[in-house]
Amino acid sequence: MSPKRLLCAAALSLCFAGPAAFAQTAAPTAQPAPADQPGMETGAPAPAAPTAAAASSAPTVAMAAQAPVAPLTGPVRNVVLVHGAFVDGSSWNGVVAKLQQKGYHVSSVQNPLTSLADDVAATRRVLARQQGPTILVGHSWGGVVITEAANAPNVAGLVYIAAIAPQLHESTMDLMKRAAPMPAGEAISADPSGFLWLDRARYHADFAADVPENVTRVLSTAQVPIAQKAFGETVSQVGWKDKPSWYVLTTKDRAVSPEVQRFMADRMGATVVPMASSHLAPVSHAGAVADVIDRAARELSRPQ
Repeated sequence: MSPKRLLCAAALSLCFAGPAAFAQTAAPTAQPAPADQPGMETGAPAPAAPTAAAASSAPTVAMAAQAPVAPLTGPVRNVVLVHGAFVDGSSWNGVVAKLQQKGYHVSSVQNPLTSLADDVAATRRVLARQQGPTILVGHSWGGVVITEAANAPNVAGLVYIAAIAPQLHESTMDLMKRAAPMPAGEAISADPSGFLWLDRARYHADFAADVPENVTRVLSTAQVPIAQKAFGETVSQVGWKDKPSWYVLTTKDRAVSPEVQRFMADRMGATVVPMASSHLAPVSHAGAVADVIDRAARELSRPQ
């Protein structure tokens, strides 16, 4: 496979969508009503209690000092959302609104997308502001970020939405090479400064086919590029080995292969939730994504 095709394929794992407005942190307004959600598959059992991820002998992302946080006691009422490339945190707006209606305290990270270390640092800053147990959610490239950042002591569990979930010292590109290039592979190009952009003309068909075209026109216009080097960066912490995990597998994805998604989810032993969605499920299926997060939070809140 040529370097160009590898780059394009890897970049697809990083796509995300959302308008330019910032998603705000909000306090809970109501308690969620218990109601099981259908369509979930259970993988290998997750650990009963979170522990700190083992440190790598040759880390690629520097460990940040953790601010004091509340111990993991009580129900999970905090949700931290981590976006991918080509957008900002407001791509979670629909999910934020649904979770707020269910009574959660929700925060949406604004990743700079300049490196894995920078995005992890941004996520840890938001995690340090949470009071009590928190569920950490990542979409696409955001999956790499939450995998590294999940060793924060207040993280109770992880939810991956069509997201990259690497193993120790494994990069996004390593995972994308497990399948043939996806249709959107040639929609990505690098600028002279080393940042990657999505072709506006391909954005709807290959990244958000189930999102209205008038919305994808805005998303493609407001996209935030990601540093090309991020594709080759590897994690030094693997949060899913120590924290219970859920995985939303997008079966109509033309960016990250459903085959690769299944491989990652099974390797994690995650609870798998198939969803007939394009890659941009947080935009096209905001309610269903919020329901999965709610289900995960309630399961984490049960007495062990």
